[in-house]
Amino acid sequence: MDLPPLCGPRGSATLRRVEPEATPPRPLRLAVVCPCYDEAAGVRQFFARLAPALAELRPAVDARVLFVDDGSADGTLAILEELAQEHPEVAVCGFSRNFGHQAAVSAGLELAAGADAVMVLDSDLQHPPELIREFVARWREGADIVHGVRRSTADAGPLKRLSSAAFYAVFNRLSDVALREGAADFYLLSGRVRAVLAAMPERARFVRGLVAWVGFRRAELPYDAPARAAGESKYGPLRMARMALDAVLSFSVAPIRLATHAGLAVSALGALYLAYVVVRHLAYGDLVQGWASLLCVTLILGGAQLLFIGLIGEYLARAYTELKARPLYVLARPLAGPLWPADREPPRGPAA
Repeated sequence: MDLPPLCGPRGSATLRRVEPEATPPRPLRLAVVCPCYDEAAGVRQFFARLAPALAELRPAVDARVLFVDDGSADGTLAILEELAQEHPEVAVCGFSRNFGHQAAVSAGLELAAGADAVMVLDSDLQHPPELIREFVARWREGADIVHGVRRSTADAGPLKRLSSAAFYAVFNRLSDVALREGAADFYLLSGRVRAVLAAMPERARFVRGLVAWVGFRRAELPYDAPARAAGESKYGPLRMARMALDAVLSFSVAPIRLATHAGLAVSALGALYLAYVVVRHLAYGDLVQGWASLLCVTLILGGAQLLFIGLIGEYLARAYTELKARPLYVLARPLAGPLWPADREPPRGPAA
């Protein structure tokens, strides 16, 4: 049997090496977490703008949308399930009741395991979906956290702007964690930041503060927040005040230390008043005893004591809540499956 010669044109023996076919890298996995609460009037309009924004990222980025229904009572969950049936890249889960926006964001971060990055934005169109491309670009440049920072809000009145500025001023004054004024729950997190946040067990959560607390390399993306597309804001003054209180007490022990400083100040004033009484009595002997001053001092001290007992009670209540270790949320409508098939490949970074 004749065999083909293994020689080149000059007679030198050569073997032709067959190179294996290179396996193309898989696309980067981006999970887009969208909390929803009574957004039936505008959630389809929101997705109509979100879908084209994500289509611009393909094929380099495999984007999946995760809607977290926070116990809506207006049919939002039914609309989200219809979107999931119409679009394979959409996944939906629903709470058994309203657990709050922070719980919905936390659930999205936990359920987005396997993502290389997670984008969080509200579904009321005050966080423009068209900016997601810019968030991804900053992440691929090396930032682990890309935070959207509001320059203005179209439907914010003077009172809301003033209260927002006051919150950031008080929080940054009392807490060791600095929050950028205007920073919203509109951010992109790398896979490792998501894993750190998902592993935090605390129940009284202020996710925006946790994102600032974890550190890592970060970037900012300024934007102008438009008015809501439909419906009304679910955060009234009382709910905003409650969230502000949770934020301050979760990241600072300065308020409870204020009781010590106030006690020292009241004791010093009492000593000064006692010295005044003694000097007045010895020098003039005309000190008039009155019930008015005694009543005022009693009321002031009693009010201060009740105030600080209540403040201590707030910290004890949070310790009690953490000690019970109840779940942060309960799913009545779990995910049909993972956002991506399980594999052994770890999440990829922006430079992968």
